[in-house]
Amino acid sequence: MTALFPDAAAIVSALGSFLDPDNTFSRTECARLDVEEEFPAAICRDLDRLGLPAQYVPVAQGGRLHDHAALVHVVRRISRRDLTVAVAHAKTFLGAACVWVTGSAGQRARLAGDVLAGVPVAWGLTEPDHGSDLVATGFAAERAPGGYRLTGVKWPINNATRGGLMCVLARTGETAERGPRALSLFLLDKRTLPPGTIECLPKTPTHGIRGADISGLRLSGAPAGPDALVGEPGTGLDTVLRALQLTRVMCTGLSLGAADQALQLIHEYVRERFLYQRLLIEMPHVRRTLGECCARLLLAEAVSMFASRSAHTLTGELAVTSALVKAFVPAVVDELISVGAEVLGARAFLTTVYADGAFAKLERDHRIVAIFDGNMAVNRNAVVNHLPALARYGDGAEFAAAVRHAATLDRPLPPIGELSLRSRTGTSVLRTLPSAVAELRGPARELGDALVTVAERLRTEAGRVRPSVRDVPAEAFELVERYEWAFAAAAAVHVAVANRDRRSTEPWWCDDRWLRGVLTLALDRLRAPLPAGAEQVFDELAGTLTIAERPSILPAADMEGE
Repeated sequence: MTALFPDAAAIVSALGSFLDPDNTFSRTECARLDVEEEFPAAICRDLDRLGLPAQYVPVAQGGRLHDHAALVHVVRRISRRDLTVAVAHAKTFLGAACVWVTGSAGQRARLAGDVLAGVPVAWGLTEPDHGSDLVATGFAAERAPGGYRLTGVKWPINNATRGGLMCVLARTGETAERGPRALSLFLLDKRTLPPGTIECLPKTPTHGIRGADISGLRLSGAPAGPDALVGEPGTGLDTVLRALQLTRVMCTGLSLGAADQALQLIHEYVRERFLYQRLLIEMPHVRRTLGECCARLLLAEAVSMFASRSAHTLTGELAVTSALVKAFVPAVVDELISVGAEVLGARAFLTTVYADGAFAKLERDHRIVAIFDGNMAVNRNAVVNHLPALARYGDGAEFAAAVRHAATLDRPLPPIGELSLRSRTGTSVLRTLPSAVAELRGPARELGDALVTVAERLRTEAGRVRPSVRDVPAEAFELVERYEWAFAAAAAVHVAVANRDRRSTEPWWCDDRWLRGVLTLALDRLRAPLPAGAEQVFDELAGTLTIAERPSILPAADMEGE
């Protein structure tokens, strides 16, 4: 089967081998940059030259972005090599997203020109005293002749120093006004600000992504013309929350790339390392662990692909879908990395003995993904506020076609529709689960029926929760965590039934192997009874890994390279 994402394949191919130390973008060079906490400037220039910035710009503005799943995938492919590079480069999409969502035609055109020319764009949301509490933003934009004067500090911000432009959230209402309608967005061109009005704050040392530009910006009466205002005054927070739906899904690509890299390092180690005169991969416990890691990756991939495609077909549900996947995918990949570290033992921590210390670096780097664009608590709180909609009963038949469209991986997508701050229909992927499970056969059907039972129980529990802006009960967060697993497993079922007829002869798809693996993993986490012998599928997945190398539901052509 041909590649679904040819642009990503072309970029990765042009980068050359990651294992060749003479290449600019190599494992050896990434290790050196990490040790010296140096920004990967030369690598980013190569990515610019190869056209990666065009993936951040919509087709309507002259770029290549037309499929959100393609964006997730290209970020994944870069992250599979190095997370620091991916975080440093892909931040431009995050910085530009608000303009794509609500900017004027002129703003979009000017920004597209800069992004396509390789100008980094930062997103100035967080502040030293307020963190994720955007409503408490203190950065001020005061009316002045010819526009506004901006004063305040944004920190910590990715690419705050290197970025030529920054989209900042500022308070345009009265100082005492603290409501969401007191906030507005501005696209600032740092290159044009007068001396004395702008100061880039020093890079902040970090545990992971050590080479990234995590710094800050202080403005003192910096001028901003009326053309810098993005959207109408007072709509800044609304626009940010809509843009976050797109950026949170994109961030799953960072985690998928990290999972690819982690599993590759684990697999290479266990098939080469001898212990007690046996290869590690021949030991039953190691094989079972390896298979479980494959299942974690496949589940994260399935729900990420579904969520990114559903941005086009179920746009009205993206407010809850994006929060679910942004909480779930980094968490399950953190889990994969933690389990893998146990298999690698000391080599997971040593920086010179195995693979240039790649695993230790990866483990440090990936921790930041759960924090980007809303941490786990923020995203789970957003889902808690949706619980009444998630509890609605009904088979979701009116959305079945949209769910199937999103799940059919090779089907072209329509443009993304109007983003909404709330999903009034809950999650159609779970409401339509029974009809999808009815298409399964054999052991997969038995597992699917068990998932339907769990999903119905979760729906009932969701109906008992009364959302609260403050004092959200701990039980509600625990319920949302279980809901994430059910949502991910349901997405996997839909992807499996929508694509299996065309993929049934491929190693990971044969005998519903990958689906049985992810459902067994999810049902075990959800404490549901498993059919006798269901766990044997993890041994099957470990065996498939020796044949097919990279675990993926995507065509092999989309995963080749490096």
